[in-house]
Amino acid sequence: MVEIRVQSWNELNERLYEGSWEEPLARFRSNFAFRGLGNATYNLKTGLIRLGGNPEKLEGHLLRNFTKYARHGALTDNSTWNWLALAQHHGLPTRLIDWTFSPYVALHFATVHLMDYQHDAVIWCVDFVKTNQLLPERLRTILQEEGSNAFTVEMLKRVAGTLSEYDRIVNDECVVFFEPPSLDDRIVNQFALFSMMSNPNARLDHWLESHTELARKIIIPAGLKWEVRDKLDQANITERVLFPGLDGLSSWLKRYYTPKIR
Repeated sequence: MVEIRVQSWNELNERLYEGSWEEPLARFRSNFAFRGLGNATYNLKTGLIRLGGNPEKLEGHLLRNFTKYARHGALTDNSTWNWLALAQHHGLPTRLIDWTFSPYVALHFATVHLMDYQHDAVIWCVDFVKTNQLLPERLRTILQEEGSNAFTVEMLKRVAGTLSEYDRIVNDECVVFFEPPSLDDRIVNQFALFSMMSNPNARLDHWLESHTELARKIIIPAGLKWEVRDKLDQANITERVLFPGLDGLSSWLKRYYTPKIR
């Protein structure tokens, strides 16, 4: 996989939008999903795998109990895929990983934790249009019928009604990118996207090692983080916007007024 170490804000922007020109449309439309991490050594393990134990056994217990104890009326559509998206959104360990269509939102998450400022950050960029080409025919057909490059929960329902059924249908290891429903302003403002591997034990970073042409990693040196962070704040890419409400406002003000660590 290509690993690019940028040296300036301008180079960072060039790399984030690299390859986004779509000649047939004569428009800039990136096919990449972005994920920002404050430490470049962090991997793409799911919350379910990080939990420990047997992911295959734990997944059903976690989701079943989340569904059982969640507030009544949390969802209007009772499908597995809606519950899975809601659970991930609220921090339950699942096989999903959070991504965004927005490179600047990814930059926010790569620079939001001041305790990580002694470490280089990373932006993972995965071409989800190319990953679609490696999906089983049944999944590719649904995307083609919808004229879409990413799944929705409604489209996943056409594939399978449960995770176990999905795993039986999708035998070969692959990754699906799907847009969560607009559960709240946070998901909307973060331009959210989820990745989902074809079984609970699979790791996206390991899969990408066998498909290096599908992804790149942009390394942001620790010394560049403060400039990136200050310019994102000036562009209004902050906790106040991405986490609407008093908690997000408080997080933004606390970070914004923290003296620079020298």
